[in-house]
Amino acid sequence: MAFMNAGNMGPWCTLCGFPPSAFDTSLTLRKNGRRDSDDHSFMSPSDTRGPAHEPAAMDLPIKLGLTRVAQGVSPASLTLAYVDWLTHLLVSPSKQAELAASAVREGLLWAQYAAHAWQCECGHCVEPLPQDKRFSPPEWEAAPFNTMSQAFLLQQEWWHEATTGVRGVSRHHEELVDFMARQWLDMCSPSNFIWTNPQVLKQTLMTGGLNLSSGFANWWRDALAVLGDGRPRGFEDFRPGKAVALTPGKVVFRNRLIELIQYEPATAKVRAQPVLIVPSWIMKYYILDLTPGDSLVRYLVQQGHTVFVVSWANPGSEARNLGLDDYLELGVMAAVKAVQAARPGAGIHAMGYCLGGTLLAIAAAVLGAGRRNSIKTVTLLASLVDFQEPGELGLFMDESQIAFLEDLMTEHGYLDGRRMAGAFALINSKDLVWSKLVHEYLMGAQTPLTALRAWNADATRLPARMHSQYLRGLYLRNDLAEGRFKVNGRTVWLTDIKVPLCVVATERDHVSPWTSVYKIQRLTRATVSFLLTSGGHNVGIVNPLSGAAAHPQATYRFASHAPHRAPADPQAWREAAPQFQGSWWPCWEQWLSSHSAAWSAAKPVQGLLEDGKEIPAPGTYVHQV
Repeated sequence: MAFMNAGNMGPWCTLCGFPPSAFDTSLTLRKNGRRDSDDHSFMSPSDTRGPAHEPAAMDLPIKLGLTRVAQGVSPASLTLAYVDWLTHLLVSPSKQAELAASAVREGLLWAQYAAHAWQCECGHCVEPLPQDKRFSPPEWEAAPFNTMSQAFLLQQEWWHEATTGVRGVSRHHEELVDFMARQWLDMCSPSNFIWTNPQVLKQTLMTGGLNLSSGFANWWRDALAVLGDGRPRGFEDFRPGKAVALTPGKVVFRNRLIELIQYEPATAKVRAQPVLIVPSWIMKYYILDLTPGDSLVRYLVQQGHTVFVVSWANPGSEARNLGLDDYLELGVMAAVKAVQAARPGAGIHAMGYCLGGTLLAIAAAVLGAGRRNSIKTVTLLASLVDFQEPGELGLFMDESQIAFLEDLMTEHGYLDGRRMAGAFALINSKDLVWSKLVHEYLMGAQTPLTALRAWNADATRLPARMHSQYLRGLYLRNDLAEGRFKVNGRTVWLTDIKVPLCVVATERDHVSPWTSVYKIQRLTRATVSFLLTSGGHNVGIVNPLSGAAAHPQATYRFASHAPHRAPADPQAWREAAPQFQGSWWPCWEQWLSSHSAAWSAAKPVQGLLEDGKEIPAPGTYVHQV
C-alpha cells in the first residue's frame, strides 16, 4: 500500500483513511474489502476501523494530556479492574472472613518468628518464590532485617490471596489487580531503602558513604540520559558496524520498509538452500548479529549456510498509515521474492523471531495455500500465533488500553519503541528496575553496558495503523489462531503450513510464554520439532557455544512429532522430552542441514549499488533514529 501523498488535500477515502490518490491506479477496492492485486496483500476487518478509533478533534487535548501523565497506561482500564475486584469483594463476606483469618494467622506466625529471631536462628515462616533473590544474601538473616523480610513476604502472600479467588471478578481484571498489587509491594520492599537494607548499610559504613555519592552520580547521569535521547551511558560504544553487527555482507535489496542483507560466505562450499531471517520490527535486527562471539548469523555462515536478514526501516510520522498489509507485502513477501531472484529454484529456510515469526507464519500459510511454495522449512523463535494466553503482556491488552494507546499515537502517528521497552521493564520490574536501584543507586556500583543491553535501548517506532491492527486483530481478538485473519480477501489457515516446522521457545519468557508458543503444534499440519531452551526472551535466543557470552548453565529440550501427535499438555511434553546441556544452536543447525540438499560453490555477494558503490552490512536503515 502506498504512502499518503502529502501534497494531496482532497477528500479522504472513508474505508481506510487514505486520500484517493494514495492508491496505485492498478489497485481497486471491492465492496467485500478485498484489494485486487497480484501481490499478497492483507485486508482484514481491522483495516476499516483505523480512522474510527482516532479521537475526535474536540477530544484530542484532554486525551493527549492524559496519556502523557499516565505514561501510556490507561487509567480507565485500571479503574474498571479495581472496581470489579472491590465491588465483588465487598459483597463476599466469606472471602472477607477468609482474609481476616489469614491476616490473624500470618500475624501470629510473624510474631512467633520475631520473638525467636533475636535469640537464635530459626526456620522461616514463609519462603520467597524461587526467582526472588532479594533476600538471599546472608546479611538478611540477621535481626532485625530477617523480621522485616519475613513481614514483607507474608504481606505479599496475603495480598495475592486478597486479589485472587474473588467470585465474580473477570479473569482479566483479577490478573491486572494482582499484578498491580505486586508492583506496589515491590516498590515498597525493604530492599529498596537505605535504612532497611543491611547490604547497603554495610557498604555505607565500609566506604564512609562514598557508595551513596557514587549512586547519586549514577542517578544523575541516567536522569540526564532520559531527558536527552533516553539512551544509557556507554551506548555510543556499540554502534552497528563498529562494535556490533560486524559479520561481512552487503545490502542486496531495498524498498521503503526493508533492506535485505546477504552475508558473505565463510566456506568454500555452501548449502543449496539459503536461510532468510525475519526479525521483529520493534527492535533492530542485529540482536542476531551482536559481537562476533555471540552472533547467530556468523555461526550459520561458518557452518556453510547462505544467510539473508531483513533490516526494518525505523518509520516516522509520514508512515502513520502503514498497516500489517504493508509489513507483510513490503516485508516478508518482498524479501522472499528477492531471495528467490538471488537463488532461483532453491527452497528457502525461513526463520522469524518474535513478531517477525508471527508475520512469517502468516506468510508461510499464504504461500502454503498456493500452487508454488518457495519456503522449504519454517523456524519460529519465541513467536506467538495463538494469543489467547500471551502472559503478563496481555494484562495491558483490553479495549480501554488499546484505545488509550491509539490516542497516544494520534499526535505523532507512531508509538515510540521505548514505551514498549518500558512495558517489558514493568513486567519484569524486580530484575530490570528495583535491582538496578539497589545495585547502582544505593550500592554505588556501575553495571557495564553489554552489547545486548545496548541493543535493547535501540528501539524502533511502530506506525499507528499497523500497531492498532496488530493489537486488535491478534492480541485482543486472536484472529489468526481462530481463523478470522484475512489476506487478499481469503482467510489465513495455519493448517496450510505443511513444510517442516522448528519452533524454539524459552523457559522464562515474559513476552512469549513457552506454553503459548507450544500451541502451534495443534494449529498446523506440519511435522513440528519443538525446542525449549533455558533463559528468557532474548538471553535464551542469544546462546553462543563458547566464549565470554556463553551461558555455562544453558540447557534445552528437543523432540519432534508428526502432525497433531504432540502431547496436548505442554508440561507433559516437557517431562517427556530429553534434556541436553549447552547451546541450542548446533541442534537447530543440524535440523536445518537435515532438510538441506547438496552443496554448491560459494560466490561473492553482489550488492545493491548506490551512487556507484555497493552498500556494506549492516546497511543504512539500522542507523535510523
